[in-house]
Amino acid sequence: MKRIMVVDDAAFMRMSLKMMLEKNGYQVVGEAENGKVAVQKAKKLNPDIITMDITMPEMDGITALKTLKEVGCKSKIIIISALGQESHVREAMILGANNFIVKPYKEPHVMEILSKL
Repeated sequence: MKRIMVVDDAAFMRMSLKMMLEKNGYQVVGEAENGKVAVQKAKKLNPDIITMDITMPEMDGITALKTLKEVGCKSKIIIISALGQESHVREAMILGANNFIVKPYKEPHVMEILSKL
């Protein structure tokens, strides 16, 4: 079973994604409300996959992605972005993100992306 950490500043988005993932056989091992907390928790939890929102307070998803890669994090990172953030998504992919999902997302698409990891 793949272990996932969900990172999003919106509690509702974390909860809905967590429910979707658990329903489809994934284990959500942690949640974070910003990139700073995500980096701290990723070091402790060592998840297989991290879903990372881009726009968050304290530390955005791009900075968190850079930091995780710099410290040698082996987790696969899926960027989740809103429409209109294409330049950020491109930057994230260059920095080492494994894939991306655009909000609003549909469950079949999320599961397809995750199954490719």
